[in-house]
Amino acid sequence: MSNEKIIIASDHAGFVLKNKIYDFLTQSGYSVFDFGVNDTKPVDYPIIAKQAALKVASKEFDRGILICGSGVGMCICANKINGIRAVVCSDTTTAKFSRLHNDTNILCFGERIIGEYLAKDICNIWLNTDFEAERHLKRVNLIEN
Repeated sequence: MSNEKIIIASDHAGFVLKNKIYDFLTQSGYSVFDFGVNDTKPVDYPIIAKQAALKVASKEFDRGILICGSGVGMCICANKINGIRAVVCSDTTTAKFSRLHNDTNILCFGERIIGEYLAKDICNIWLNTDFEAERHLKRVNLIEN
């Protein structure tokens, strides 16, 4: 566990899994802010993804976790924001290497794609893997520029 501030958000299709991940992270000692949504009433995920990504880009939060039906929509929207390197993860290897090599700062996944326990494993690996800088820093800087 770290002192990082994490923002978590979902649309209606990720609401149930978001709540489970929020509980898991807070019980694990992380400082997590639940940005919503708070029910399964349909909402427009681009608005939620943008608002949460802006909070990470501005450094108000260190990292973010976004959950929708597939993870793809939230990821596309988050990556439109300068300073965001969002990744869709459906496996632990992608979670690990997205941090090691790409210094991702937003994790996205889909409630309709992965189950609760895999999502917890992905979060745990993603949150506990540090960026390997070295040769990868040049590439991350190229992405940013």
